[in-house]
Amino acid sequence: MHIVLVEDDARIRDFLYRGLTAEGHRVDAFSEGQTALLHIIQCARDMETTRPVIILDRLLPDIGGIEVCRNLRTAGITFPVLMLTALDSVEDTVSGLEAGADDYLAKPFAFEELLARLGALTRRHVGHACSPDKLLWVGDLCLDREQCCATRAGQRIELTPKELAILELLMSSPGKLFSRERILSSVWGASEDPLTNIVNVYIRRLRSKLDISPSKDSLITTQRGFGYRINHPH
Repeated sequence: MHIVLVEDDARIRDFLYRGLTAEGHRVDAFSEGQTALLHIIQCARDMETTRPVIILDRLLPDIGGIEVCRNLRTAGITFPVLMLTALDSVEDTVSGLEAGADDYLAKPFAFEELLARLGALTRRHVGHACSPDKLLWVGDLCLDREQCCATRAGQRIELTPKELAILELLMSSPGKLFSRERILSSVWGASEDPLTNIVNVYIRRLRSKLDISPSKDSLITTQRGFGYRINHPH
């Protein structure tokens, strides 16, 4: 079993890491939610990676387990999640499940029960993988064709239908150069004046929404006089 362990308590994290690896499982361990979230997103887009089961602490130092889980589900990632927490009220359990967790285990817990719950989660999720055709990935940017929505690093990006259509076209062939005329024909058809600058306007709007970090290069680049392409981030 491939397990992603997200637990900020070093004592509990080390105990679970040793115990799970001794049982023969591959374990990726993290102490912070944001780092773990990006790693899980990468696992989702890497078709050669075994689908992991996620052990997720509810209380983390940066973003909480509830937010991590909600971001994963918003991104269309269906990996099974077992949430660990010292908060064991009915309301806490319900909020965890409503955020997308598949099971909920209160601390302290018996290691044998944890193993049994992980096994049950794996059996329930066999065959529940998303179709690779449903999701398009470029780096941490994900486009869900069925839900008609996009996320980046787990954060939902609000896009108009035309913006989604342009993004899907670019993401269908990362690195490929699409001319302004090709985008205009694919998205607007024959209904738009070929002399209009509407493609330029929509590309600027897409960049402003997709480039969530000003310190990084834009995902969509322009080759002046030729067109636009979307590139994997460095």
